[in-house]
Parts: sequence; C-alpha cells; structure tokens
Amino acid sequence: MFLKTLKIPARAFLQCVNRGVISPKHRVGLGRGPSRPYYEIAQPVASSARTVDLRSDTVTKPGAAMRQAMAEAEVGDDVFGEDPTVNELQKMAAEVFGMEAALYVPSGTMANLIAVMVHCRERGDEMIVGDLSHLHIYEQGGSAQLAGVHSTTVTNLPDGTFDLDQLESKIRHGYPDAHYPRSRLVCVENTHNIQGGRVLPLPFLQEVKALADRYGLAVHMDGARMMNAAIAQKVAPSTILQNTHTVSVCLSKGLGAPVGTMLAGPQDFISRAVRCRKALGGGLRQVGILAAAGKLALGDMINRLEEDHRHARTFAQALLECDPPLYEVDMAAVETNILRFRLRDASLTPTEFCALMAAVGEGEQAAMGQGVRVLMFPHIGDSVRAVWHLGISLEDTQLAIQKLQFVARQHSQQRLRAQ
Repeated sequence: MFLKTLKIPARAFLQCVNRGVISPKHRVGLGRGPSRPYYEIAQPVASSARTVDLRSDTVTKPGAAMRQAMAEAEVGDDVFGEDPTVNELQKMAAEVFGMEAALYVPSGTMANLIAVMVHCRERGDEMIVGDLSHLHIYEQGGSAQLAGVHSTTVTNLPDGTFDLDQLESKIRHGYPDAHYPRSRLVCVENTHNIQGGRVLPLPFLQEVKALADRYGLAVHMDGARMMNAAIAQKVAPSTILQNTHTVSVCLSKGLGAPVGTMLAGPQDFISRAVRCRKALGGGLRQVGILAAAGKLALGDMINRLEEDHRHARTFAQALLECDPPLYEVDMAAVETNILRFRLRDASLTPTEFCALMAAVGEGEQAAMGQGVRVLMFPHIGDSVRAVWHLGISLEDTQLAIQKLQFVARQHSQQRLRAQ
C-alpha cells in the first residue's frame, strides 16, 4: 500500500539539497505512484527564500516567554516525586482533563505504550485499534514488541470513527479458553491524524464507552491533538474525556512546548503507569525545566488553536478557488489544523508536487516578488498533507496560497507546451 522510497537515504538527500548539490531539475527518486507517508521525504532548499513549514505541528519552537519560564523553573528529582514544577503540571493537567491524576511522559508514543501496558496487564492480552490509527501505524508495533500485547483492528472510516457493530464483533468471548487472547482495551484517536485532523463526534465516543463498559473493557484515547478537538467542538476537554478511561495529550504539537505528553486517568492507573514509565527509561530527574514549558502550553496556548484552524480553512478555500483548477479538497473534512488535499492531474504526483512547492521555481521571484519554499508531505491515498501551527501566521498562509497558485500556473503552461 505504502509507496516507493527515495533511492538514496533521506538524510543524505537532505544534506545534498541543503548544500545546493541537488536542484529541482534533478529529482532523485521522485518517481510516479503513491507517496510514502511523511516520514521519509526530503525537501529542496533555497537559502534566500522565505520558508513556510507546513510539514507538521511538531516543528513549533518555544517563544521567549516559554524559554524564560524554562530557565527560571524550580526543579527537584522527579523520580523521587520532588520536582515541584512537574507536580504542578501534573495537577494542572488532571484538573483540565477532569481526571483523578496525570503523569508527565517524554513522548506520545511512550504514553500510549504505557497505557497499553497498564490496561493489558498480561502478555497475550489484546487491544482493539483503528487500522489507520497512529498507535497501529506509526509506533513501531511497540505494544507487541515491548509489552507482548496483541492487536486486532477495526476499519477507520473517513471521519476517524469506526463501525460499532464491527467493534463489537472483534471482542473476544472465549476467555479463559486457552486458544484465545483476552480483550482488554479499545483505543480511539482524537483528532485523527491520517484522516486529516478529523474530530470524533461526542455521540460516537459515548457509544464506544457504553459498549466497552458492557464488556468490561477500558477505553484509551490517543489524544495527541485532543485540544484541537475541544476547540473545534467548543467544549471543555473534560467533556470529551468523560467518555474515556484514560488519555494521552501531547504538549509539543499545537500547544508549542518542546517536549512532553501528559498521560491521565484514575489514580491507581497512574500509580501503575509510574512503574511502566521507569521500565521504559522515562523516569527523568530535574525535568521541571521541561515541565515549565508544559505549564505554559496548557495554560496559555489552548485558545489560540482556533487561529490554526482558521488558517487551514483559508488555505483549503484557496485550493478550491485556484485558477487553473489543480486541487481537490473536501471542505466539510477541514475541521482542525490538518488538511489533506489531492491533485486533479494524475500526471503530477504528490511527491513531485511537494518538491515543486519546496523549491524556488524559474520565474518565481519575478512573479511573486520573492522566492517561497512551502514544505508539505505527500500522504496516503495519493494526497498531500499540510499542518498549521503557531509558527505559521496569516501572512505565511497567504504566501503559501500564492505559491500553490504559481505552481498550478506553471504546471498548466508546461502541459500546454507539451501538447
């Protein structure tokens, strides 16, 4: 399903284009066909150009206030439970999420793995996950590799949900028959990354929780961008999370912290999670320096997410209005800060399009007044993914729109010359 890779290592390719060795006219390995989902594509570089980085909201950098808070943070040994800034962040997160307790964890992948380890206490237990979920696709199978937990999948629908009848059919009923694993956990993802930042409807979450409760299963939410969902639905995070038992929420995406994820749930769950974190190497010492950034992220950065959503919709609308028409986008699916769109012309692949957007094309400076590099990723389903974040202003978004219009005109002119 997933694509052709670059013919040379991505790191080496990046070094070449950064040094000007490879130009847009010599696209090594940028072949036809489906494109690899965003972790292995390199982007050409033009040193004097303005860069608009829409690859991910993970590229955000802490601002002056956050850096000052980190520099001035009061710290202690967190493994001993003595870092006051970490303790304050954990208490703050539990209150925001409406959970009994919370734990600061280095990454979202570790937080999800810890949740799986705590909910699925015996090797050979089973969790049910969406087939396009981040936990299933992008976390290296850590639940099996490290925790000995088996996964079975349900089909993610375009809005990130899945069919409840299919979910119920995946629940094992043979335990303690020695032939079968034991169903323990249902995982949901909100917002849904691969499906383009889709927000899970509250009624869906309520039904999943009711079904899980009926069969004695836990519900864990991979809520890396759950705050985006809360802003989009105009509800408190606790309103969403009353339909789950546990949640992981990333601080280093749209919220702008450099590091960290909060894992939250009942007190006994967090007590066990502390042990798992230690086993996975996540027990840190004077980590209040990082937790101070997390406090600002949870306290000051949530409401501004609406700005990212608004910029994504502005860009999406420009895709539809572009002349000549090169782009396809479903405006109803543009709910948060992640946008997926497609190209109308099959002769231009998402990989080639991203290379054009990342390069300064011939005649671009004359046409636009400056060179603009717009960094995006080819995505699954022959689509392109772009993500808005606090590092992208309205001016950046308008420049990206000008660039996509320039690329569309250039491509149209090339096709006419080729006829």
